[in-house]
Amino acid sequence: MNSTLKIVAASALIVAGGAAFAQKGETVKIAFMDPLSGPFANVGQNQLKSWQFAAEKLAARNPAGVRFEVVGFDNKGSPQESLNTLKAAIDQGFHYVVQGNGSGAGLAIEDAVAKHNDRNPGKEVVYLNYAAVDPSMTNEKCDYWHFRLDADTSMKMEALTSFMKDQPKVTKVFLLNQNYSHGQQVAKYFKEAIGRKRPDVKIVGEDLHPIGQVKDFSPYVAKIKQSGADTIVTGNWGQDLTLLVKALNDAGLKIPMYTYYATVTGTPTALAAGGDSEVYVVGYGHANHTGELGQMASDFKKKFNDDYYTYATYNGINLLSAAMAKAQSTNPVKVARAMEGLSVKSFAGDVTMRTSDHQLQQTMYITRWQKATKGQYSVENTGYTFVPVKQMDPYVSSTPTSCQMKRPSAG
Repeated sequence: MNSTLKIVAASALIVAGGAAFAQKGETVKIAFMDPLSGPFANVGQNQLKSWQFAAEKLAARNPAGVRFEVVGFDNKGSPQESLNTLKAAIDQGFHYVVQGNGSGAGLAIEDAVAKHNDRNPGKEVVYLNYAAVDPSMTNEKCDYWHFRLDADTSMKMEALTSFMKDQPKVTKVFLLNQNYSHGQQVAKYFKEAIGRKRPDVKIVGEDLHPIGQVKDFSPYVAKIKQSGADTIVTGNWGQDLTLLVKALNDAGLKIPMYTYYATVTGTPTALAAGGDSEVYVVGYGHANHTGELGQMASDFKKKFNDDYYTYATYNGINLLSAAMAKAQSTNPVKVARAMEGLSVKSFAGDVTMRTSDHQLQQTMYITRWQKATKGQYSVENTGYTFVPVKQMDPYVSSTPTSCQMKRPSAG
């Protein structure tokens, strides 16, 4: 075979998505699958921009020398639509998928990716989960091709209740959550953890509501008021938390609220409309980081007049870059292997992708909503911010796993 024919044959192999994966100078396409329409569209649009922004900002120091291109697919938050968008992405040659909003959609993608990879050797796909927090995804339903960048529901609850146990005014709790796996588990894990740490705390009310369908939360707020609760715990996010806050404001009910997602698009503006309130968030970051992440948040605000709060995009791009550099390839089989046990420097110390279940181990924070002082970040231009009141090393929220992972024979 002459040299020209060899070049043509090699090019054809790369285009066909075969075993030849370039590295330095290559563009790696990432399929983003989350709601870009419907009740949670504002969250999905923000997070798509966050992935694209992180890919652009971190490109200069990418150790693998690749460029990431993030393309949005609207899964409408639906498991069935997620399967359709996954098929479309695979047909278009994507080997990397990111998703986060909704564990129902996440579980559908995790299962479909596993089946696709089993049936289509040489065309494997890696799923990076940046916000779907159902613990089963890294426990009984774990899969080799799935890597979670966020802390799961149980990990966050370990951190949250470790803080709450030291708050003496927490005595009567009302649990209000969305009626799907995440919301159900917030309630379950809270009851288990607070029972261990503060058995004197009483659950005076508990409610689950349809996700993304409630337009007026005043009946739920009336129940909270009637229960005599002195504390609310909720895993709600997006519209379902924003509208809950609005109903609390309208009712003038000012009791401490412990949340997972009060930082998410729309909710800070609703909080500010009610004036001062005692609201806490458990998460792996906060609104007032300094250094590179703080600069990225500032640049994101200037570019989009929006908040950069999904820091898993930062860790995700860095982790992929480091894994590709380690593997000396963008082949998803080699990159998945390289990500196992990999540690990278983050904005809060090192983060490590645990080999046993592909659950990222990372520092956790409790933050409190308050008026921003000079030099602090104004969330959604409200004049308020989320300030860290407790920082916890990764071991505090680390939970055991029941994952019995089946690895590819070459792994």
